[in-house]
Amino acid sequence: MTDDVWRRNEVESPCIKVCVIHPQARLCTGCLRSIEEITDWSSMTPETRRAVMAELPTRQGQITQRRGGRAARLKR
Repeated sequence: MTDDVWRRNEVESPCIKVCVIHPQARLCTGCLRSIEEITDWSSMTPETRRAVMAELPTRQGQITQRRGGRAARLKR
């Protein structure tokens, strides 16, 4: 038995279930989408989704490494 009944001809979501918004870049650190893109994803056309997906690799440089949070503060 196959899952062809449930299969859709849609652009998949880039979500990797690491939903943390970077405070300066305002992008999800997991999928690199903006809050607006995440919110609108289900209502976007396939063409718009493909355009967002094509742009995601260029956004990686906008996410800077955090300084270590609580663990770094405790080491001081």
